[in-house]
Amino acid sequence: MTKIYLVRHGQASFGAANYDQLSERGQMQAKALGRYFKRVLQQQPYVVAGALQRHQHTAQLALAASFAQANIHTSTLWNEFDHQHVLAQYDPRFAEPQWLQQQLKDLKQPRDYLAQLFYPAMQRWSEANAEHQYQETWLDFQHRVKQALDALCHEIAIHAPPVAVVFSSGGVISVAVAQVLGLSAQQTFALNWQISNASFTTLTYVDGQLHLCSLNEHHYLLEQQPDLLTWL
Repeated sequence: MTKIYLVRHGQASFGAANYDQLSERGQMQAKALGRYFKRVLQQQPYVVAGALQRHQHTAQLALAASFAQANIHTSTLWNEFDHQHVLAQYDPRFAEPQWLQQQLKDLKQPRDYLAQLFYPAMQRWSEANAEHQYQETWLDFQHRVKQALDALCHEIAIHAPPVAVVFSSGGVISVAVAQVLGLSAQQTFALNWQISNASFTTLTYVDGQLHLCSLNEHHYLLEQQPDLLTWL
């Protein structure tokens, strides 16, 4: 049996010109995750990370605090969908990060405001009659996540590590869980919105099958420093 940790990256820079870089808080989250892994993982894990900057930086900081000798296997299959593109197809103003930053700067609850946009934008993305408007369709994204899981399971079958850690994003993790549990698109979108920064979701790989063990664990952040818990 192999236990798989699917880690969402630390807080990125939502609304900034370069979303893909970790914020200062995101870096602190990644280091806190590394301290947790050092405490609970008994052996060096097999590590995979998406190719995006926020995936790689989260992995580097977490491993520096836990398993500095671990190799990071990079795969673009674990990259997040282009949320800015998906939002911009729903409302063209999202094509300019500065516009979103302006909208959010004075809001006390920016996550609530974004939720009102996120769900209809994702719903539109999943509609078959709109597929031609997207660089990567919803079905393509689901297929890519399945490829990522299949490739990971293949490597696990070869190397038989007791633990594997994957650094990715909330959208990828929610689709991976949806494929294990058979969730609908709407349930997947709702799950995506709940996955916090630097949280981990665990699966087990046993006899060629994946099973869900836990979802969106972030207790270690609350234990170490409660104000590190974020969703955006």
